Amino acid sequence: MDVEVKIRGLMMDPSNNSPIVVLKDANSDTMLPIWVGHFEAHAIAIEIEKHVPQRPMTHDLLKNLIDHVGGRVERIVVTELVDNTFYAVIELNINGEKSLLDSRPSDAIALALRTDAPIYVREEVLEHSARMIITSGPEGEEAEIERPAAEESETEPSENIEWPDELDDDFTKYKM
Repeated sequence: MDVEVKIRGLMMDPSNNSPIVVLKDANSDTMLPIWVGHFEAHAIAIEIEKHVPQRPMTHDLLKNLIDHVGGRVERIVVTELVDNTFYAVIELNINGEKSLLDSRPSDAIALALRTDAPIYVREEVLEHSARMIITSGPEGEEAEIERPAAEESETEPSENIEWPDELDDDFTKYKM
């Protein structure tokens, strides 16, 4: 089953200055952080802020190409978390035919923002990531540590990453 998510925030990892896109389940408080590259974060931030660049960026070009061939982005789905790497697909409808394109989540998210397509995450990805603490790293190179059960934990709470309960709707904390 796929769970619809919204972009809840774009923030910087203070430990290594890597951008993080925070996705939030549209129907619960579940959040999924995905570390992304600086260029991809920039592309996402530009669209969140509705900044119009002088020339089309790569994601704008892809949107224009899809429109030109009579296509539509139906949705994007974060499909897997394998060896600390997230995977996604872009579901296209081109003249009535469904096509799936393999994508990095950051590129899929940037395209979804430009096409007003919904963003989904497979339920098993949310479940798997909920059992992990993702500590740092750029997209494709995240470091994970198994989260111990509360009664087995010997670490102090301050040693674990604590995600804010509420993220500001002010996305200007990430600067382009």
